[in-house]
Amino acid sequence: MPLQPVRIGLIGCGRIGRVHALSVTAAPGAVLTTVVDAVPAAAESLGELHGARVAATPAEVLASADVDAVIIASPTATHVDLIDAAIDAGKPALCEKPIDLDIARVEALRGKASAATTPIMLGFNRRFDPHFATLHARVAAGEIGRLEQLSIISRDPAPAPTDYLAVSGGIFRDMTIHDFDMARHFVPDVVSVFASGTAQFSEDIRGLGDYDSAVVVLTGREGQQVTITNSRHAAYGYDQRLEAFGSEGLLEAGNVTDTVVRRWTADAVEVREPYQNFFLERYAAAYQRELAAFVAAIREDAPVPVGFHDGWAALVLADAAARSAAEGRVVEVDLDA
Repeated sequence: MPLQPVRIGLIGCGRIGRVHALSVTAAPGAVLTTVVDAVPAAAESLGELHGARVAATPAEVLASADVDAVIIASPTATHVDLIDAAIDAGKPALCEKPIDLDIARVEALRGKASAATTPIMLGFNRRFDPHFATLHARVAAGEIGRLEQLSIISRDPAPAPTDYLAVSGGIFRDMTIHDFDMARHFVPDVVSVFASGTAQFSEDIRGLGDYDSAVVVLTGREGQQVTITNSRHAAYGYDQRLEAFGSEGLLEAGNVTDTVVRRWTADAVEVREPYQNFFLERYAAAYQRELAAFVAAIREDAPVPVGFHDGWAALVLADAAARSAAEGRVVEVDLDA
């Protein structure tokens, strides 16, 4: 007899919530049953689109008999309380990053989350990107020997709206946090952080006291070096690259275009299509694979591939980077604490 689909309740129907709704709809092992949002019209629109019931509150979703698990895609400030409530309700939860902007609130929930018997997964979708996942598997298999240096490049096509950036927690907690998780995917035992941030081109971001450009160097316990390069703009599209250098070679995952067709003419040679211009295009497959991993963890009663500890560790690195950039010094971290 085929397994019944996991019935998903979605908390948060904004941009990222809509991405998750599409992933659930496309997944053979899941079905979207219930949605809720602080803006009722957003929930009603998404519910109508996907045939889901609209709940009045997140508590109603967590108490629903037709909800087996929840996706938390609401604003960051709500994440800790909703994870806490999901644990109490015995509902597996996939929560968007970051867990919170305040590490103290995350620390307060660590013990309970670690002891939870239901899966709590963090939404670091880039681990599930097919290109990055393949590169990681080949590094783990020893194809390039001992990993010595990892380079992560992540540049957005343009800055997010200023009203979003004002409450985002800054570039390290909002943007680089994905790269911190990717760094730990390859080098789990990071022991120090050095960061440099500047506001080169955005007066709005400068006015917020934040950076539009950043470079971070992480050092692993065995001396591995990880370099992260971020910018809030890239004239040529969404720039997402990964390079792993080891004692016996190098592996690289480059940018993605819509096709692999290239053009040769009298004006130019080897011309390719532009890079994909938004994270929704670039990481569509990653979100779908992320959801599949969440569903598999629920069905198989297995550990989630990206857990609460990973979310905590990424925020520790983000806080250390912010302190390093502000103080111009190396900041030591202990991710085994």
